[in-house]
Amino acid sequence: MPINVVIVGAAGRMGKTLIQCLARRVEPDLRLVGAVDLWDAPERGQDAGCAAGVADISVPITTDLAAVAPNADVVIDFSGPHGTAGNAPRCAVWRRAMVIGTTGLTPEERAAVEAAAHEIPIVWAPNMSLGINVLLELVERTARVLRDRGYDIEIVERHHRRKKDAPSGTALALGQAAAAGYGWNLDETAAHGRAGVTGERPTRQIGFHAVRGGDIFGDHTVMFAGEGETIEISHRATSREAFARGALRAARWIVGRAPGLYSMREVLELSGEK
Repeated sequence: MPINVVIVGAAGRMGKTLIQCLARRVEPDLRLVGAVDLWDAPERGQDAGCAAGVADISVPITTDLAAVAPNADVVIDFSGPHGTAGNAPRCAVWRRAMVIGTTGLTPEERAAVEAAAHEIPIVWAPNMSLGINVLLELVERTARVLRDRGYDIEIVERHHRRKKDAPSGTALALGQAAAAGYGWNLDETAAHGRAGVTGERPTRQIGFHAVRGGDIFGDHTVMFAGEGETIEISHRATSREAFARGALRAARWIVGRAPGLYSMREVLELSGEK
């Protein structure tokens, strides 16, 4: 039986990549039944397939999620923080599973998603590629081995000039993985960039550095700098398709699950969680 999908943020870069993958039947049992974006999206009213650069698929881009959500088994949301925070409670009322790739949410917006997860199953991840989720595992395991051995942690991320939040959600997730391995609280140890006379680097610190420019899809490096050696673990995305494939796999996986907040590490069976 096909799994019906609605994409929110359909006119965006990730939305179009998702539609391209669905048109090519990357996940053969997923079927696009709705495409939603903001009222000012130039593609509003166009066929979603044509807007994404593939064939006409007879699914117009609309602004009304309520009109298409009843036909969905799962809603994939790559919109924006405010939109996602508003969509999650509505999907909870409609009892529609969600896959969320939006980053940059405020604590209040995060709370709205977490509350919705008491009613519906939600996969929420800052990065849905297999490679990044393997990287998260490697970073946490490496940090666990190096804990209390004097290695400083620095995280460098690079993205395209249009990205609105910094550091990236993926960088923060990597920082959380490193902090977990070290037994630290990330909120207490994170340092975002440096300027001026900062003094010596504290021992209990995880540094974040965000680079923005051009059309970089996403590069992330976690550095463990010790005395006499440095370990670097990196991931470089060469196409948004890696993220889209992960999101579609998550959409296939989440349907029928119990209410709750799930990670891509669970979807990809990379850890012993749940």
